[in-house]
Amino acid sequence: MRAFRVQLSKTRHVVRRINNGTLNQNYDDMNQDSSPKTLALMQRFNGAFSQHDPEALIDLIAPDCVMDHPSPPPNGTRYVGRAACLAFWQDLARDRSGRFEIEDTVAMGERGFILWRYCWGSSEAESVRGVNIVRVRDGQIVEALGYLKAPAVGE
Repeated sequence: MRAFRVQLSKTRHVVRRINNGTLNQNYDDMNQDSSPKTLALMQRFNGAFSQHDPEALIDLIAPDCVMDHPSPPPNGTRYVGRAACLAFWQDLARDRSGRFEIEDTVAMGERGFILWRYCWGSSEAESVRGVNIVRVRDGQIVEALGYLKAPAVGE
């Protein structure tokens, strides 16, 4: 089983293959043939936000998509169906007051992980880090689970 990772820098994209034989035993959908397709889909998804291009999302979302947004705590908000997920993501992509910095994108079969920082100002205090766990089917996103890093209790 190979996982595919892309690390984004300001000057270039670097794609590396990472061997991890244990993953295939845990997930039936971890097919190495689908990893490059999953990675390409997630890069298009990321690109819609970095380019503030909501129209780029239209073909990426499956009719039965489910998305869990991490806000409000503690359980977040669940969006069900293409229309609901697409409307949320398009609004976010359209919003030029913030920006995503992609830290890492990893694809393993039909699953992917996007590590990111969302910035709404110029200082680190005006940002939050998080991860999206994504599942794709037939070239579209069918599930996206979002998680945020939060301060420890009592901070």
